[in-house]
Amino acid sequence: MVEQFVGKWTLVSSDNFDEYMKAVGMSFATRQMGNLAKPNLVISVGDDGVISIKAESTLKTTAIQFKLNEEFNETTADGRDAKSIFTFENGKLVQKQSWEGKTTTLEREVQDGKLTAKCVMDDVVAVRTYEKAA
Repeated sequence: MVEQFVGKWTLVSSDNFDEYMKAVGMSFATRQMGNLAKPNLVISVGDDGVISIKAESTLKTTAIQFKLNEEFNETTADGRDAKSIFTFENGKLVQKQSWEGKTTTLEREVQDGKLTAKCVMDDVVAVRTYEKAA
């Protein structure tokens, strides 16, 4: 199911991410850091079905662990306390993140050997593209 996501992925392009971070409510300083960071994603799945996503950059490393369809508490990279739930829909790993009455959706999908993360907040859409590391 989620096996195609497993591995190490390197960010190769980021489109409209500053506007997305603005829509989420991040400060100017946090957005500057977010725009500078070129994170590697390391995704793994344990025998118990627990999925781990680690975002590693020179500025900050964050990690979350979760099971599909089970809500959990997440502290985001910019320090928001959110409730998150991941589902697997039509080959996409879909994350819904809610905090303070707001919701954002992150859709991760693997196509043609690339992982795309579509970040949606209201009418703002950002797309980040990763390539699998050798």
